[in-house]
Amino acid sequence: MKDFTTGNEAKHIFRFALPMLIGNIFQQLYNVVDSIIVGRYLGDKALAAVGASFPIIFMVIALIIGIGIGSSVVISQYFGAKDFDRVKRAADTTYIFLFFAGIIITIVGLLSGEYIFRLMRLPEEILPMAKTYLDIYMYGLVLMFGFNSVSSILRGVGDSKTPLYFLIVSTFLNIFLDTLFVLGFKWGIAGAAWATVIAQAFSFIIAVIYLERLRHMLRITFKRLVFDWEIFWQSVRIGLPTGIQQTLVALGGMALMGIVNTFGTEVIAGFSAASRIDSLAVIPIMNFSASLSGFVGQNIGAGKVDRVKRGLWATIKMSVLFSVIITAIILIWGDKMMVVFTTNPRVVDIGYHYLMVVSFFYVAFAVMFCINGLLRGAGAAVVPMYITLLSLWIVRIPLAYLLSKTFGMNEAGVWWSIPIGWLMGAVASTIYYRYGSWKNKSVVKPVTTEDDGVATDLV
Repeated sequence: MKDFTTGNEAKHIFRFALPMLIGNIFQQLYNVVDSIIVGRYLGDKALAAVGASFPIIFMVIALIIGIGIGSSVVISQYFGAKDFDRVKRAADTTYIFLFFAGIIITIVGLLSGEYIFRLMRLPEEILPMAKTYLDIYMYGLVLMFGFNSVSSILRGVGDSKTPLYFLIVSTFLNIFLDTLFVLGFKWGIAGAAWATVIAQAFSFIIAVIYLERLRHMLRITFKRLVFDWEIFWQSVRIGLPTGIQQTLVALGGMALMGIVNTFGTEVIAGFSAASRIDSLAVIPIMNFSASLSGFVGQNIGAGKVDRVKRGLWATIKMSVLFSVIITAIILIWGDKMMVVFTTNPRVVDIGYHYLMVVSFFYVAFAVMFCINGLLRGAGAAVVPMYITLLSLWIVRIPLAYLLSKTFGMNEAGVWWSIPIGWLMGAVASTIYYRYGSWKNKSVVKPVTTEDDGVATDLV
């Protein structure tokens, strides 16, 4: 467990973010490996089917992920305040909630998948494969929730390395099983889905064994689990806006996919492959933001607002640096990255065009995410929800339809709507940080008070 309330802010945030960064790269490899093997060996239709499934998967788990994030913030604030009894009670509450939520979401996903695909106007030639992949993925949802809950709790107390080790092992297992099931057993798209489910189950099992043997304060003791309603509602207060925000993002992804689906299988396949590359590209930014949330939670709990502001500035500088490097990599090698997924020149061109458009605006994405990470850590999670509503539903989705349909830009109109939404979100986030009341949103009473007049501000 790490204490972020003393020492160098940038060093704390970077050292905490680095294991999370590596871990999330490996976690994204679940999806990337599926897409590579499916695209190269099962064809563009199968690649499009896998890509079409991800917005639905994200939608059915988005709200629950938000509550989990809220729990992590609450745990980090109690840990910063040295209230270890409540840290344990918050962990227990998270385990219980996510278990039952996972069961409910699994049932909902299984019952509604085909209807949602049709609502998204997925071509009939792709729908059966997409439904097969989605159904199998849903079977492993409870175990995936279990692993994510353990990871979030460990990060809330400053341990980002341990979840990384579990994830690396399970990712290599997923790669092995993907190869075995798809290429060896010839199970098709179902093999890719089962490989992911089994690997996620394995990561959860070894996480539980670890907690039982070594992490006595956080271990899952079934006979002594305590559901604390007060802590749960604190988590909901912080996590529900984030969950709603994630749901809005997921629904936005589905709406965007619905527009993309009207352009045919090759465009769907190109967008799906490029989205896998895009998801890897923004991981550093998202992990610096998540690391900042834990840093802010502990320092808000300890009453050290000046460190929070310096931490934000340090995080923005690191995120912008990574954004520039990643943009350069995509500009030079983006087309070669696309060839990993497919040999169809048309699909490669579509995906590369998408990457060329969005990669120039990763800096705006970085600013927006860093400030939103601070706001979540401080307990002002409702603000990022409103910012998401603005950038996604008021800007991106209407603009995607207008540019692609009304102004005849076809799929390129969808690509341009994405960075324009990021720019609007970055502006809105910066304005609230400068003039909002985020410093007064903590769920715990600070244990100390510092004058924040020496803060290094955003601008």
